[in-house]
Order: sequence, then C-alpha cells, then structure tokens
Amino acid sequence: MLRTLYTEDPAFATVPTIFTIHNIGYQGLFPPDILPLLMLPWDLFTITKLEFYGKVNFLKGALTYSDFITTVSRKYSQEIQTAEYGFGLEGVLRSRSAIVAGILNGVDYGEWSPEKDKFISANYSLDDLSGKAICKQSLLREYGLDPESKLPVIGIVSRFAAQKGFDLISQVADRLMRQELMVVALGTGDRPYEELFRRLSKQYPGKFGVKIAYDNAMAHKIEAGVDMFLMPSRYEPCGLNQIYSLKYGTVPIVRATGGLDDTVESWDGKRGTGFKFVDYDGEALLDTILEATTAFKDKAGWQMLMRNGMSRDFSWNVSAREYVKVYERARMIRTGMSS
Repeated sequence: MLRTLYTEDPAFATVPTIFTIHNIGYQGLFPPDILPLLMLPWDLFTITKLEFYGKVNFLKGALTYSDFITTVSRKYSQEIQTAEYGFGLEGVLRSRSAIVAGILNGVDYGEWSPEKDKFISANYSLDDLSGKAICKQSLLREYGLDPESKLPVIGIVSRFAAQKGFDLISQVADRLMRQELMVVALGTGDRPYEELFRRLSKQYPGKFGVKIAYDNAMAHKIEAGVDMFLMPSRYEPCGLNQIYSLKYGTVPIVRATGGLDDTVESWDGKRGTGFKFVDYDGEALLDTILEATTAFKDKAGWQMLMRNGMSRDFSWNVSAREYVKVYERARMIRTGMSS
C-alpha cells in the first residue's frame, strides 16, 4: 500500500519499511480477488510482485517491497535462502540478499532467571547452584517420579509437532527410555505425538512423565528442575527455550539449525554450552543424548558446562543495538542518503 496507493503522499513517500520474518512457512495465501477488496491495483498480480502459483502471497509482497528484511537469527537468514527452508520464496530472498539480516531474539531475564523466578521451589545463581537440586526434587514429585533419583533428567517444553523434531523422538523413543535417564515433557499438539508421550508414561512409569497442557508456571519449573533440555527441531527460526535453559544451568541438546545453532556452542570438555547434532536423523539424536548423559557423570565438568551457559547474555541489549543499525540503514535507503 505504501508503494502503490500512497506513493505520491508526501507524508509516506520517504517512510522506510522493515519486515521481520519469524517463520517463513506461514505466508498469507489468498485468491486473486483479494486485491480489489483491499483497493490494491491488479498490476501487483505478477510473478515479480505478489503472484505465487496463481494466488496472492502477502509475504512475497512484503519481501519484494520492504527496504530491509530481518529474521530472528543469523543462521535462519541463511537457511531461508535455500530450497530446503525457503518454502518457495528462497529465490525472492536470494535476489534481495544484500538487505537481509539475521538478528537474534532477546529474552527477558526479569521473567526468566533462576535468581528471581517466582514459580520455582528455590532460587539459585551462577555463584550458588545449590537451589537447583531442590528444584529437581520438587519437579520430580510433581511428575510422580522418584525425587531422590540421581539419574539425569531431560526436559521438553514444546508444541508437539513434526517441525519440533518429535518424529525423530518417535523413531528412538523406546531405545532412549532403556537408557539411564528420565524424561519430563509438557505441551500440546498433534495427536500422534500426544499419544506417543502418553504411551511412554504408561510403559515407563518411573522414568517418563508427561503433562498434556499449556502451563507457564510448569514451564518455569521444568527449566529450573531438569539437567538437560531437548530441542531436536527440523527448523527453528530462533527458539527461546534453549536460551532460557542456558540461564537456568540446564544444558541444551539441540539440532544445529537456525537460532539453536547460533546460541548453543558444542561442549568440548572445557569450552561450550551444550550438545548439537547436524543430521536430521533419529540415530544422530540418540547419539547426542548419550554423549550428554556420559558427560553428566563428570560432576566437576558438568558444573563448568552449566556455568558456561549461565554466564551468556542473550538479553535484548545486544539485539536492540542491531535493530537500530538496521533502522538507520533503511532510512538511508529510502531517502537516498549514502551509507
């Protein structure tokens, strides 16, 4: 609208537009007759503008007409320019790659911090981790599991969908539950995965607990009470739970995609903050979980790993400065100023 209906309006002629893609899989597809309903001209319905396989694609229009395009992580900004992750718009993005930037989402440590969290059983910090053991015991009780267990506990808080990697979990679920570990899960989603988790909780009652629900307070308790947090996503534009996990001394196990790859550094025994795998494959997932549970046995090393994550800063401070740079660049583009 800015570049067609209002192009001659002096109030809007030099106003820059920045469009942020969170998840390129959601595009806004409509039949062509949506254009006159919005008073948009028919000459927008071309392959170089809004037309997309016979439909109007509003996301394509945004990518075509914006002065700058951002996504919510550096890795995702690269991935969506490929056929595997671009959902048909990779060509549009590649043609505009010079004005595409990835800026990682920030988190609110006022709400997500073990030092201040009002939902958890005991507060703790980088300098005093003792409260985490109390949180673990309390969480296991809530899930009907043995609060005195010394096994590593893996947490899952998610929408239960294939995008989040639950098809990989289903491939190896029974072999996973025969390992020396426990799992607690929270979420809702596709029925097959809800039923999978219900089956696992019945088949392995002392090792697997699930709550099919959306529960913010319980999500906080899981972040504080588990030892590891699992995010094996097929794709993940940014992801927030792995960032929460780092602050809570909960070690992320993630697939190296999107923001998961940008925020988690592989543990090498001294440096790093978590465990990553690349291939979208159940065996790769299982191997990485076993790598993490083996590392868990080295208590001194594990505490170093926890503290590495807790010391990272993913607040909005850094991201906000990057957005300011983008706003200034977009203003220069629209006004014709030199950068």
